[in-house]
Amino acid sequence: MFRSPATATFAALVLCAVVAPYAGRAQPPAPLSPIGLQGDAKRGAVLAQTCAGCHGIPGSFNANPVYHVPKLGGQNADYIEVALQGYRRGTRGHETMQAQAASLSDQDIADIAAYFAGWPGEAETGRLRASAAEIEAGRTKAATCVACHGPEGVAAAPQWPNLAGQHESYLTAALAQYKDGSRVDLVMNPLMLPLDETSIEELAAFFAAQPHLHDTKQ
Repeated sequence: MFRSPATATFAALVLCAVVAPYAGRAQPPAPLSPIGLQGDAKRGAVLAQTCAGCHGIPGSFNANPVYHVPKLGGQNADYIEVALQGYRRGTRGHETMQAQAASLSDQDIADIAAYFAGWPGEAETGRLRASAAEIEAGRTKAATCVACHGPEGVAAAPQWPNLAGQHESYLTAALAQYKDGSRVDLVMNPLMLPLDETSIEELAAFFAAQPHLHDTKQ
């Protein structure tokens, strides 16, 4: 459930605006919501030991396609809950994460989210290779992202992800998945559909260049 009347109203308007591109096609499933359970970070630390092999190693790479494993330190707990539910439901297309999430209960997810969201660290930029010109081009194109993700990539509401400081290669891969439909979201899919590869790369570069998220080093 959305956490405030203003957020709920905005979300409703966004959903109405983006349903049109799916006319005559199978509608994606309804957006997931935060679980709403109190997370236990200490229990989450135990459950998250299986996550450490990737998310606890700064600079770790996903194998195929190749991209830096995303940072989780400083990410919103509500968003981590939504993401893990997506892997559990199968609307996020990553076999390893789907297998990890398949056996998690709602309480497990809330606990893991609390653990990572509470990880201490300093704001960092992500790993990126883009030029200053590409970053500035991404800033201009990010105007449509501001309502949810904030002007610098810090989310306006906790069920949406902070993008600032995330790795450029991960953001590029995630946005491409929204474009090709292998990651399903009623809002993001139609927003990404018209973007070309260059625009996606520029958006990723802009958000990666903004300091916020940090590594969860083991």
